[in-house]
Amino acid sequence: MIQIHNLFKSFNEKPVLRGVELTIPTGSTFFIIGPSGCGKSVMLKHIVGLLTPDKGEVLVDGKNIGKMKEKELYELRRHFGFLFQGAALFDSMTVAENIALGLIEHGERDEYKIARIVSEKLELVGLPGTEEIKPAELSGGMKKRVGLARALAQNPEYIFYDEPTTGLDPIMSDQIDELIADITNKVKVTSVVVTHDMFSVEKIANRVAMMHKGKIYFQGTPQELLNNPDPVVVEFIERFGFSAHRKLATAADLR
Repeated sequence: MIQIHNLFKSFNEKPVLRGVELTIPTGSTFFIIGPSGCGKSVMLKHIVGLLTPDKGEVLVDGKNIGKMKEKELYELRRHFGFLFQGAALFDSMTVAENIALGLIEHGERDEYKIARIVSEKLELVGLPGTEEIKPAELSGGMKKRVGLARALAQNPEYIFYDEPTTGLDPIMSDQIDELIADITNKVKVTSVVVTHDMFSVEKIANRVAMMHKGKIYFQGTPQELLNNPDPVVVEFIERFGFSAHRKLATAADLR
């Protein structure tokens, strides 16, 4: 599991994380929500070791990320998959080359094995036979799927999603939500999703944590979140929940 204890982080003396306490259980589809600037992405970067805390610790399977040497951190990251907000594909490479990049970076040289893995992961995300296509030829949703195939290439134990439905139309957002849930069940990974998309939270989250002013303000199930009378929670749901229900209605109309 992932455990975060008393995590603090400031940039240019401006506090961003103010004592975060959070446990993400193994095998869950865990959502981290909150308005822009509340510290969601900064916390995610601490979990994968891209940032070092000013105070506190992040434990992954009992190992303290902040105290790891570069080689240890490099090895641990082999257990992580990451789907970036914009998919972060290289336009000069084919789909297959993008997916194979991490495998090659970690020392895999068997071309037949690489091709097999690429084919398997594309099948898993619903894009079989697209190996030779360039990213410029793909829709936004297809790029996200390729990014997810790349994240899955090394059979990670944890997959981190940074705003996976941002910029997608309602139908494609719905498909990405279903894909996240399907992948979590099929390959038995822990999925950590950073978002403000309440539609996604309602549909596929097992657990949800809401951040507010650099701290974890709420933890529980999606239903507990929706039924919470706290004014801060209610304001967030009213702000982002309306667009969620509008998106749900639009998706239903388009089917």
